[in-house]
Amino acid sequence: MNVQILSEYLEYLEVEKGLSENTLEAYRRDLTDFLEFCGADIREIQRSHLNGYIRNLREKEYSSTSVMRKIASLRGFFKWLCASEICRTNPTLTLEQPKVPKRLPKVMTIQEIEAILNDNLNKIERVIVELLYGCGLRVSELVNLNINDFDLKAKYLQTTGKGSKDRIVPLGSKAITAIKNYLPERDYTIKKHRIDTKKLLVNEQGRVLTRQDVYNFIRGQGEKIHKHISPHTLRHSFATHLLENGADLRIVQELLGHSDVATTQLYTHISKKRLKEVYFAINNES
Repeated sequence: MNVQILSEYLEYLEVEKGLSENTLEAYRRDLTDFLEFCGADIREIQRSHLNGYIRNLREKEYSSTSVMRKIASLRGFFKWLCASEICRTNPTLTLEQPKVPKRLPKVMTIQEIEAILNDNLNKIERVIVELLYGCGLRVSELVNLNINDFDLKAKYLQTTGKGSKDRIVPLGSKAITAIKNYLPERDYTIKKHRIDTKKLLVNEQGRVLTRQDVYNFIRGQGEKIHKHISPHTLRHSFATHLLENGADLRIVQELLGHSDVATTQLYTHISKKRLKEVYFAINNES
């Protein structure tokens, strides 16, 4: 019975909420782990089960962020259970969220970005960097780009972000040049390997690039500049550099696809922090 109810909830999240496949899988893992820990019928779960589960997570030394995410999954699940009249009471109502210290995202300097771009990148690698940094795409948005998702003449691309929300992102001249240089190579690869795909990023072996491929490539570039980075670091850097150069917060929010401006506002703190670092560095030299 638990398995059937969980499947119905995940279907609700997919159809009604439009959550992505990755988000749905995260919900599935979190809720399956919880139900297996409880070992009880969903309709019989009480606050004591939740307390024991959270205590177990802490004993296993899960981070506050992970515990917070799992609690959020449980809140949404039990809210739906009550609305669907599967459960009479919601045991998560008075559940406290663990305090998570605010950590500013790691960003790169413009010099570090240039060091990567000045490296001996091949054509598909240059497209990856230009779209992650030049457009602020998430890695999932990047690998899911189709060949008809951009208009080089109109200088924009369309992508689908979290919650299946579409947004338009302007394409800069360097990104356009990178894509133009790469497309003939992609066409040749498609014909050579006789593959049928609309995905933009296809490597020389005729395989569509995955999230892990992009992670490995960016991690390798970080090693060259002696910095631990991920694809999201380039997205953080994109937002921070825009704000540092006077871009409007609401515009950056639209470009990133944030539903809440408070999320974007975090980057203003990074800009202030970096401004202080530069100020004191200059004054210490003088």
